[in-house]
Amino acid sequence: METAILNIKLYANFERALNSAAFMLENEMKDLDAGLALSVNPEGWLQVDVSGEDEEFAANFLIERYGTPVTSVENGSIYKGFISSIGDDGIIVDIGVAVKLLPEALNVLGVGSVSQIASRFGLIPHLPVSVRIDGQEGIISGSFTREQVDLFWSWKKATTDRLIVNSVTRSELKAAIKKKGHGRDIYGIERLGILENAIVCREDTDGPGIVAEIGPLVKADIGVIRGTH
Repeated sequence: METAILNIKLYANFERALNSAAFMLENEMKDLDAGLALSVNPEGWLQVDVSGEDEEFAANFLIERYGTPVTSVENGSIYKGFISSIGDDGIIVDIGVAVKLLPEALNVLGVGSVSQIASRFGLIPHLPVSVRIDGQEGIISGSFTREQVDLFWSWKKATTDRLIVNSVTRSELKAAIKKKGHGRDIYGIERLGILENAIVCREDTDGPGIVAEIGPLVKADIGVIRGTH
C-alpha cells in the first residue's frame, strides 16, 4: 500500500467532502489497477491510501497532480496552498507551513488596504492559491504567482459577476441554487477545489443578490467579484 498526503484541505462537511473527493479521484484513476481509501489526517489534509498493482504509479500521479503539504521551502519556489486568514498586516497562506503575503506583495492587485483588495477580488479563507516564496527572515514571506494574479484579474475584468463559495460541495451548491430558482441566472459553477467553487453569473444577474438568496442555505464563506458591467 502507498500513502499520499495531498494538498487538499478538508475543514467542513467531512463525510460529503470525502465522498466528493473519492468520486473525483476515482474517476481520474479509472484506467489504473488502484483502490483508494480516503481519510483526513490530523492536520486536515486529505490522505489517500492506494492499493493495487498500480499503487505506486497512482500515488505519484496524485501527488504530481495535487501537490503535497510541505514542511520546508526554498526561496523562489512555487507552492500550492489555501488562504487561511486575512488581516490588516497581510494574508496568510497554508502550504503545510504558513506563508505571509505582506501588504506590499499585494500591490499587483491595485491600491487599497489588505481587506479592500481581498473584498475586491473575492479572496476568502480556504481559497486555493499558488504562491512564490520571497524570503525566510523571521517569517516565511511570499507573493501570489504571476499566473494566480492573472487569474484574479481575469475574474475582475469579466463582464459578469462571480461568487467564490467555500465550505460547501459542488452538489450542495447546485441544490441551493436550484431550490431558490436561480439556475437560469448563472452560466455555471466552476470547481476550484473539493469544497471551493465559483459561481459564474449571467450578464444581467446581480451577484450580491444571489448571495442574499443562497447564503442562508449553504452556510458558507462567500466572496463577491463585481464584473465590469
